[in-house]
Amino acid sequence: MLVSFDDVTFSYGDNLIFSNAAFAINEGEKVALVGANGEGKTTLIKLIMEQLTPDYGRVIRKNGICIGYLEQNGGLEAAGTVYGEMLKVFSSDLAAVERLSELSRKLSECDPSSHEYSVIAAKLESAQKYVDARDAFNVDVKIKRVLNGMGFESFYGREIAGMSGGEKTRLKLARLLLEAPDLLILDEPTNHLDIDTLFWLEDYLKDFGGAVLVVSHDRYFLDRVCSRTFEIENKTLSTYPGNYSKYKVLKAERYALALKEYERQQEERARLQTYVDKNIVRATTAKSAQSRVKQLEKMEILQKPYTPPAPPRFNFTYTQPPYERVLTIKNLNLSVGGKTLISGANLDVVRGQKLAIVGPNGAGKSTLLKRIASGDPAIEEGRYVHFAVYDQENANLDGQNTVLAELWERHVAYGQTEVRASLARCGLVPEDMDKKVKDLSGGERAKLALCVFENEHGNVLLMDEPTNHLDLPARESLEEALKKFDGTVIFVSHDRYFITAIADSVAEIENGLLTAYSGGYAGYTAAKQAAAAEQRALKEEQERKLYEAARKESYRSKKDRAQEAARKAKIKQLEADISTAEGQEEALNAQLVSPEVLADYKKSAEVAQKLEHIRGEIEKLYAEYEQYIG
Repeated sequence: MLVSFDDVTFSYGDNLIFSNAAFAINEGEKVALVGANGEGKTTLIKLIMEQLTPDYGRVIRKNGICIGYLEQNGGLEAAGTVYGEMLKVFSSDLAAVERLSELSRKLSECDPSSHEYSVIAAKLESAQKYVDARDAFNVDVKIKRVLNGMGFESFYGREIAGMSGGEKTRLKLARLLLEAPDLLILDEPTNHLDIDTLFWLEDYLKDFGGAVLVVSHDRYFLDRVCSRTFEIENKTLSTYPGNYSKYKVLKAERYALALKEYERQQEERARLQTYVDKNIVRATTAKSAQSRVKQLEKMEILQKPYTPPAPPRFNFTYTQPPYERVLTIKNLNLSVGGKTLISGANLDVVRGQKLAIVGPNGAGKSTLLKRIASGDPAIEEGRYVHFAVYDQENANLDGQNTVLAELWERHVAYGQTEVRASLARCGLVPEDMDKKVKDLSGGERAKLALCVFENEHGNVLLMDEPTNHLDLPARESLEEALKKFDGTVIFVSHDRYFITAIADSVAEIENGLLTAYSGGYAGYTAAKQAAAAEQRALKEEQERKLYEAARKESYRSKKDRAQEAARKAKIKQLEADISTAEGQEEALNAQLVSPEVLADYKKSAEVAQKLEHIRGEIEKLYAEYEQYIG
């Protein structure tokens, strides 16, 4: 067990966030934390991090636990380079390798028969075990694996200070992965990642040895990574086995069962109360009525299961359909600031098509969408096409307007009731109507922007990251509305769950090329996997050919192999002869200093003569040995 909550209750003043929360996160577990905005997910994390103290109950952490925390939009602030900053994670490992090298040098300079040699040899063995256990010789491999996976392959030497906020957040996540804490807490880790990086991160986290607690609106990510789900709702924390999709099923089943039990009890209470009311005053039945009163008093009253507020209800309509061919792109070249984003692009979009535009960050997805909306000689619009545009930055909203005025000023023919009703359907409550747009939260701004977008009644919807800032219920509501919409949708998104639900085709921008794929997101990923498999097969074939060439190069004749075998046998024989001769030398040295030889001049001279002879033999053996191993 790494962290556990024992009946934890926490409030901000009179505002209760959650009560009696109880759970444990065990070693290696991958846990999703979900809940509507404002329900207390960040508060729970701060309690784990000991940044807050519970009102009641206990937060228990394993002694010596190492926790890594990626805050939402919390980037790495450092003055160094990307690679240099990652090296700091392994400072102790690098020092150990340096110490191992120094000990090896000292050992080579020592007399093998000295006490110092034994001491250094013991230290060397200990240092070697530490380096092996830490895999310290592979620091460079570890760093490059994570940096490449997180999209920094070409930026090892880049200064961190000049990076964007999103890049710094991504780099902080890379550093946390290299630090490999016991518990990794990730708050919206997918916000600044493209699809390729997301897949890499999911695979990395599935193999990650530590535990992971992740807050995310990316349902695809939660499904692939997590095996348990915690939900905070209505000031209560509930736990479910399984990933996000499994949690949705289990929650619905749990709610249905609780509602059934509640309704059954209500019926039973009504039946008993009716009997009591009819019979309590009759002398003949008063006793049985009193019995039922006692039943009612003893009955533990079940609370009606909590029903969360209804999510926004979006509805996209148009007045006139376009012709069949909605959009034709012919030989489009797209560049920004002298950098070519797309070269020679061709694409056809037909009425009713739902097209997702995907690709790495900075590839030109949003730029392409804006160019479609604003027009370009290489882009031909079909007849009666009416674009509605959703901008991920909501830049078309006037921050000084009130929520009510923002929609009403665009549609002066609407009555106030109609405007309020439209805003309410999109999830804005009466208290929001007089708020300034600039004072809205990210989620509220997104709902207002979608309401404005909906009321443009476009028959071709251009949407740039429409799920940004939306909580999960709002995302699911938007998905349902777009699935029902029979017009055309062209959208940019990193939300793979959303893409899978909506898109029937995908256009990818990669390496300056625009490539179309049919069959929705599944067709796109299948085609990409097939291409990757083909590339792997090609690489393996090239490696096989290189191996065969090297093998042929190193092939030797039977005579060569026989000579090599004889050489090795001779070396082995010489090593044995040298060992025997050195043994004789050692024995003669011992005789030479023995009392009986020292006392007899003739014996001493005889032993000295033999010793001189054996030393000459040893020199000859070593000379011959050096010839064979040279």
